[in-house]
Amino acid sequence: MPETLTKQEVEKGQDPSVTKQYDDSVSLDEKFEDMYAIADKLKIGMMGSLRNGIGPVARAMAVAKRSGPDFLFLSNRDSQKFDDLESNKVATIYFHNSNNQDWISVTGETAKTSNDDPRIKEIWSQGTRAWFGDLKDGVHTGGPEDPRMKLIEIKAKFISYWKHDVGALGFMGEIGTAIVTGGVANTGTLRQMKEDEIEQARSKHSSMTS
Repeated sequence: MPETLTKQEVEKGQDPSVTKQYDDSVSLDEKFEDMYAIADKLKIGMMGSLRNGIGPVARAMAVAKRSGPDFLFLSNRDSQKFDDLESNKVATIYFHNSNNQDWISVTGETAKTSNDDPRIKEIWSQGTRAWFGDLKDGVHTGGPEDPRMKLIEIKAKFISYWKHDVGALGFMGEIGTAIVTGGVANTGTLRQMKEDEIEQARSKHSSMTS
């Protein structure tokens, strides 16, 4: 049910849509398990970078692999995003599920690797060829050994996400009731993970996969 907006929240300059859905009561494991469950259903994200003279820019990217709280992408070395990341290593990935409004925002630093990184072969798939093309010269084939094939790893430093707690009908009912009563709709759970928590999750993932 919608929650009552209080005078104290207004006087403190709080955003009730955040404060009434924010949850920091669960364990670290549950925080990340819920985030992973959302991320693994969403194969396409918007990768944001900073471009000199312009500011933030973003493009859709297919996730090649999630590694704990970090994300791996395959990309063409000739893409302008590499110029962006050369100037500013900070990048953000945004995921959104339009079916239930779940979303994730991951901010981190990018690590670009050489073409002979063994992980390229591990995460490359035939579908990748469609975005590179084959020059028919035996070199620029769109395969994992193609010199244009580069790996971008985004190592998370801050993560926020929202997960739905009600279905579509409950969502609309909550909003409708909030409008009528003057309350604040409460349709899901908002969580944040900072760098120290992310490092713990990364270490746990590394120990489980090594």
